[in-house]
Amino acid sequence: MVKQVALFERRKQRVRTAIRKKAIGRVRLSIFRSGKHIYAQVIDDSKGITLAQASTVEKEVKGKMKSGANTEAAKQVGTLIAERAKKAKVTEVVFDRGGYIYHGRVKALAEGAREGGLSF
Repeated sequence: MVKQVALFERRKQRVRTAIRKKAIGRVRLSIFRSGKHIYAQVIDDSKGITLAQASTVEKEVKGKMKSGANTEAAKQVGTLIAERAKKAKVTEVVFDRGGYIYHGRVKALAEGAREGGLSF
């Protein structure tokens, strides 16, 4: 178990380092995936504030979905975060997948955000 956590943290740091190099002047779309839900935030690291957030815990998403831990829910959260980011006047972001592999729910959220109008 300790080895899995250590590997996850190494992947996470590797992704964050790459983001810092490439994300000059852009905000970060950060995700967190748990066993039951998925969360997304648009973060401005230069100011240290969250501009927009969406998750499967919210009533408007939770009521429509059978489960918060599937790809349909992740795609819906992606479109919702894109909509809220547009309201905050953000169109270009850098995708921070954390230590998660770009597959399944993470990929569905990214595709939903792209369909919603975010570019990364």
